[in-house]
Amino acid sequence: MSAANLLTQLAEHLASGGIEVVDCTGTLGPDTPILQLPEDFARNTPKVEIHKISEYDDDGPFFAWNWMVLGEHTGTHFDAPHHWVTGKDFEDGYTDTLDIKRVVAPVNVLDFSAECAEDPDFLLTIDHVNAWEAEHGEIKAGEWVVLRSDWDKRAHDEALFLNANETGPHTPGPTAEVIEYLIGKGIVGWGSQCIGTDAGLAGGMTPPFPAHNLLHANNRFGLASLANLDKLPAKGAILIAAPLKIVKGTGSPIRALALVPKG
Repeated sequence: MSAANLLTQLAEHLASGGIEVVDCTGTLGPDTPILQLPEDFARNTPKVEIHKISEYDDDGPFFAWNWMVLGEHTGTHFDAPHHWVTGKDFEDGYTDTLDIKRVVAPVNVLDFSAECAEDPDFLLTIDHVNAWEAEHGEIKAGEWVVLRSDWDKRAHDEALFLNANETGPHTPGPTAEVIEYLIGKGIVGWGSQCIGTDAGLAGGMTPPFPAHNLLHANNRFGLASLANLDKLPAKGAILIAAPLKIVKGTGSPIRALALVPKG
C-alpha cells in the first residue's frame, strides 16, 4: 500500500469514527496545578494568568484575544532534553531544534492505576514492566511509554494533585532501573499523569530524579500531567505530543492527542 493510500484511509477512518481522537490534555488556566519546589532549592513557575486584550469592545471592536503568563513546564507539557543539566549539550535538545517526527509515535500504556490508588508512592519496577510485556507484547524502539496512574482525576485540586506533606510529595513514578531499561529499548520518551515524569520522592533515588536525569542524558523526551489515559488501549494507539517551537525552549505546554482504533 502506498503512503498516499494509507493517508487516504486514515482520513476516511477519522471521518467515519473508525479512529477516535482522544484528548490526553488537561485544561490550562489559573487553576492548573503548578509544581512547588522548596524555596531554598529553586524558583517556582508562576501560576497561569490569562489577561484580556479585547473582546468586541473599544480595545478591539471586531475580535477577542488574550495575553498570558505561562511557564514552559505548566499543565500537560513536554520536557525537552535541555530541560535537565544532563541533556544541556544536545544541539537538537530544544523545542525548536528537535526532530519533530519523533514526537508522533506508537504509545505503550502501562496501566498500574489500581496499584497507584492503593499506594501513592507506587514505584514501577522491572518486574512490573516484564509482566506487562509478557501480557501485551514487547515495547519497541521509537515508541512512547506512559504510566497510567489515573492521577488526572485529582487535577481539579492542586493540593490533591501534588499530594505533599512534611515528608515531601507522594506521587507514583518509575525506578531508575525501569528508565534505563526503556532507554535501552530505544524509546522516544516516557510520560506520566502526575506533575512531573519522576515519582514524588525521586529526589532520594540514585541517581536523583532518574526519569529527568537519564532520559535527557540520552536525548529522550518527557511528558507530564497527561490526561485520559484510561481511554487508550495498552497498545495500538498513536500519540502526538508536539511542543511549541519556542526558540531555545526547554519544554512547552502541549495538546497531547492519541489516535485510537475503534472496534
